Amino acid sequence: MVDIRAVRGALDNSVAEAVRALAARAHDADGVAPLSEQPLLWLADPAAPVAHLLVERPGGPEAPGGALVGYAQLDLGAPGAASAELVVDPAVRRRGIGRGLLGQAHALAESAGGLRVWAHGDLPPAQALARAAGMAPVRELWQMRLDLRTADPEPGAASSPQPPQMPDGVTVRTFVPGKDEDAWVALNARAFADHPEQGRLTRADLLAREAEPWFDPEGFWLAERDGRLLGSMWTKVAEPGVGEVYALGIDPDAQGLGLGGALTRLAVAALRERGLGAVELYTEGDNEPAIRTYARAGFTRSAVDVMYGTPALSARPVTR
Repeated sequence: MVDIRAVRGALDNSVAEAVRALAARAHDADGVAPLSEQPLLWLADPAAPVAHLLVERPGGPEAPGGALVGYAQLDLGAPGAASAELVVDPAVRRRGIGRGLLGQAHALAESAGGLRVWAHGDLPPAQALARAAGMAPVRELWQMRLDLRTADPEPGAASSPQPPQMPDGVTVRTFVPGKDEDAWVALNARAFADHPEQGRLTRADLLAREAEPWFDPEGFWLAERDGRLLGSMWTKVAEPGVGEVYALGIDPDAQGLGLGGALTRLAVAALRERGLGAVELYTEGDNEPAIRTYARAGFTRSAVDVMYGTPALSARPVTR
C-alpha cells in the first residue's frame, strides 16, 4: 500500500525543490524529462488548477536519498478530462508507487470527466503502466528537430543575402515586456482556441515565463499589419547548443498568408546566427498543416510524447 499525500495550491518551497530534484534524477536515468514546463511552473502557483500527489519515504527529509520518491500533478482544469504527469524515483521503481499514484489520480479525476496521462518519450515502463490501468493512446505530441550544421541555410541566415519574405503589408518587431502582454495573450487564445493547454495561457502564465532565466524578448517576434497583431514567433534557448521554436501562433483570420512559414524561417535564421547546432519544436501529431510547414523548413520527427486515456476517453480524441 502506497501512502500518498494530496496537496492543493502552491507547494512549500522545500517540497517544490524536492519535486524538481526528483524529476532531474529521473531525467538522468531515462534520458527524457518526466515533467513538462507547465507542471514545473505550477509547483509554486497558488492559483494553479491542480492537485499535487506526493509519495515520501518514512523518515521525512532526513531519509537517505531524500524524502520524495514519487510525484504526480493532476490538472483539474483541462477541458474534457483531467490530465496528469507523474514521476517515480529510479531507485524505487517496480514497487507499486506508479500504480498507486495513477490510481489516486483516477479517483480524483472522476468528477472532472476522466483521466488522461502523459508519457514523455513513451518509454516501455510507461506503456506497461498504462496498459495495466486499461488506458490506451489518445494523443501524440511530436518533437521535430532541424540540424543546423547540415541543413541548407534558409533565407535570412548569416550566409544568405536575403531576409525572410513576409506577406504584403506585414511588419515584424520584437516583443516589449510591460507593453505587449495583453495583446499577445489575446492572439494566443485565438490562435489556439481548440488546444487544451496552449489556448488556456493567461497573462500570469506569460509573466511566469518572462521571469524564467531563458526568457529573451529579442527572440520573441510579433507580426503586425496596420497596427493589428496577426502572428507571433517565440523562441527559447534553455539547453546549450539547442534552440527551440517555442510557440508559433497565427490569428485564424491570417491563415493562408504564408505567415507561419515566414516566421519559422525568421526564427531558424536567427537561431543559426547565434551559432546553435540544432533547433527543435513540438507539434500535435495530427496537425498536418503545421507538420507540413515545419517539414518544408527541414524539420523531421525526433521523438514523441503519448497521452493515454481511460477506455471511454480513448474512443473520443482530445479537443484541440
